[in-house]
Amino acid sequence: MTSSAAQLPRPVRALGTTGPQVSALGLGCMGMSALYGAADRAESIATVHAALDAGVTLLDTGDFYGMGHNELLINEALRTAPPAAREQAVVSVKFGALRTVEGGFTGYDGRPAAVKNFAAYSLQRLGTDHIDVYRIARVDPDVPIEETVGAIAELVEAGHVRHIGLSEAGADTIRRAAATAPIADLQIEYSLLSRGIEQTILPTVRELGIGVTAYGVLSRGLISGHFTRDRELAPGDFRGMSPRFQGENLQRNLDLVDRLRAVAEAKGVSTAQAAIAWVLSRGTDIVPLVGARTRARLEEALGALDVALDAGDLAAIEKAVPAGSASGERYPRAQMAHLDSEH
Repeated sequence: MTSSAAQLPRPVRALGTTGPQVSALGLGCMGMSALYGAADRAESIATVHAALDAGVTLLDTGDFYGMGHNELLINEALRTAPPAAREQAVVSVKFGALRTVEGGFTGYDGRPAAVKNFAAYSLQRLGTDHIDVYRIARVDPDVPIEETVGAIAELVEAGHVRHIGLSEAGADTIRRAAATAPIADLQIEYSLLSRGIEQTILPTVRELGIGVTAYGVLSRGLISGHFTRDRELAPGDFRGMSPRFQGENLQRNLDLVDRLRAVAEAKGVSTAQAAIAWVLSRGTDIVPLVGARTRARLEEALGALDVALDAGDLAAIEKAVPAGSASGERYPRAQMAHLDSEH
């Protein structure tokens, strides 16, 4: 899916010292299939096409997003895109989540045999002969990370995977994984409201030459400037169970957004653009993923690439939304327990 000869019209960043070059912003595709209520298939595909046309090359998915729906959606979007855009696409896939018929999550499976099984199904759904970046969505506590990463390394050797990634891994796990095989990037939540990686995880990946793909840069829409205090969430919307969207937590968090909005308006940009630009400013080794489900939201997010934040702007943003000021955890308690990065 990648072409080293392709000329990318947008700014590019490398996924670590061993990974591919990708667009400075990536498109997170989860919301096109799951967890945020109903999505429009035609608009989703049009959004992927618009992203590719704008020079966005990194598409992020998971085999459990809509139980395979999202991979099939990306297959269709790439199959119907112009050949040049399709060849530039870098597809990152997360695997390992165990699901129920009702849509629940029951754990993660990082056994080598499971890794290869998951990969076989993803390759079929994506309609390709290789996956550009492959990672387990959450570290399986019952399987040494060396075994999980070792299995992906065997897929790399066989030509089925190009690069190995990690997701929500803590510093010790990252070191053990990197000692097993080259790691391109760590995918982890990073935003004005979620800055925990700055303590030990970010210094570790930088020491090891591992890039970061940052998801949740708008905190699932909370700091986008579009989430209102009286908004009613659709059935099945993940945010209905998210602590940061509940009661007093929501009100306090939206107070922070109001302060961020004031800074953004003084700069002449949208609240979302200020939040994304802040993540972009944290280092050229960080690639924010924007979960745009429509072309309008994508266009707004892409505008962040043109926002230059000077020292005064950064100070104003930090004052508006200080580190550690978010109210509520980023996931419900049961899901927080699955985060190796939080242990």
